[in-house]
Amino acid sequence: MSDSDPSKQQRGLNIKISDEELKGRYANLVRASHTREEFILDFINFIPPQGAVTARVIMSPGHLKRLIGALHTNLKMYEDKFGSIHEASDPDPAGGSVN
Repeated sequence: MSDSDPSKQQRGLNIKISDEELKGRYANLVRASHTREEFILDFINFIPPQGAVTARVIMSPGHLKRLIGALHTNLKMYEDKFGSIHEASDPDPAGGSVN
């Protein structure tokens, strides 16, 4: 198993989550930026003509690389079970979709 295997990551971890966090936050857009020391991921709920950041996650480059691996593994497992996912188009600031 690799470090990005979700079943390995879940074993042995005792993680608390508040009721408020358990609800989750909706995002249909992510903006990524970085400095030398960290990556900043802003999760945004974009409803034209504007959006609002619903969550900001800041992590080290090494942790981002592990996240990308975990996402890749989970995406493959999802597509193996449910079929191929088509990539969403970029949001259109005017409210339509961009192809």
